[in-house]
Amino acid sequence: MRAFHLSWFAFFLCFFGWFGIAPLMAVVREELDLTKAQIGNIIIASVAVTVLGRLFIGWLVDRIGPRITYTYLLVLGAIPVILIGLSDSYESFLLFRLAIGIIGASFVITQYHTSVMFAPNVVGTANATSAGWGNMGGGVTQMIMPVIFALFISLGFLEAEAWRYAMMVPGFAMILTALAYYKWTTDFPEGNIKDLSKKDLEYKRKKKADGKGALKAAVTDRRVWALFLIYGACFGIELTINNIAAIYYHDFFNLDLKTAGLIAGLFGLMNLFARTLGGFFGDKAGIKWGLKGRVGFLGIVLLVEGIALVVFSQMTLLPLAIGTMILFSLFVQMAEGATFSVVPFINKKAIGMISGIVGAGGNVGAVMAGFLLKMEGLSYGEALSILGIVVATISTCSLLIRFSKADEKIAQEELEESLAQKAALQPEMVNS
Repeated sequence: MRAFHLSWFAFFLCFFGWFGIAPLMAVVREELDLTKAQIGNIIIASVAVTVLGRLFIGWLVDRIGPRITYTYLLVLGAIPVILIGLSDSYESFLLFRLAIGIIGASFVITQYHTSVMFAPNVVGTANATSAGWGNMGGGVTQMIMPVIFALFISLGFLEAEAWRYAMMVPGFAMILTALAYYKWTTDFPEGNIKDLSKKDLEYKRKKKADGKGALKAAVTDRRVWALFLIYGACFGIELTINNIAAIYYHDFFNLDLKTAGLIAGLFGLMNLFARTLGGFFGDKAGIKWGLKGRVGFLGIVLLVEGIALVVFSQMTLLPLAIGTMILFSLFVQMAEGATFSVVPFINKKAIGMISGIVGAGGNVGAVMAGFLLKMEGLSYGEALSILGIVVATISTCSLLIRFSKADEKIAQEELEESLAQKAALQPEMVNS
């Protein structure tokens, strides 16, 4: 369906623009003479503003719908992506990197749109797939941006010019996608918010009533904050690896820019199926064991992620480093998918707000990791080992996510209804 494919593709391009500069940081570092601490600050800046952005977008999308929200975000986010090429110092580069971070709020819109478009029996898979294919942009950019950079070099541009022009490519692609999103998607299966409110004033009143207290309900629910921490321990780690993977392989294993980018890209490419697996198995656990099954699966996957990160951090041989990174990537992204197979069931009236808070947790996790990585006396490998231990510890937060018998009953009834509708449709599809 158009909403599904445009939402993941829009998110893909947002990720591409968000981390487009990451695989070129070795060139930027030389030109702007950046220190390890300054690179750490740039990493923090790239994810810090997204915390506030996701909270605001979560509030906004509940009110004006995903279609208009995504259109504006894509256009406004493209501006700093294109203009980062004007940077001529550490300070100006830091400010542009900070501004680009607002693009990360696109995640909330993508999750909201798929949450309202799909039934309970597949919502986890839909959420995970749209987000996973979008997150894949963080891996593809590691591979493609060095190629675009090399293309400008082949055209006669200097390295100092090539990386600047290369960043214009994802920026203009985002603007074109904004136009497509506005034209070819709707807010809900029934239509856009504006159209529905004209047809049915009761719908508008109900939407407004449901929106009241959404923020209070979200911020006072401990389950939301447990998911906030959990998402920081998976998506926050993914953001961190996206920022440092290329320069880590470039420095630690003495690889050239293209090779380092290619290997770093493998981490993000796992999103093609790994996050979907997390949502799929989360849905399956929900069908068999109810909401507690979704939560239990999430806790197990996060624990394995932490262990895998510690193992990866200890690797000194390139083949072993690549292998363990791929294994670690599998569980990072499965944990993300499993998280958002739980989110839609916390509070149906505040999906946007809760998605915003939980999504912001991912960026808070990345900011905390950034402070650890910028420490001069700590190597990247040592920092990643510490992060792995922290992730394994945070997996215990899944024990705080509990549902009442009434919640379990409602979820079971919705599940049975959606499965019955699916079964009823199958003969019609066969006959047609």
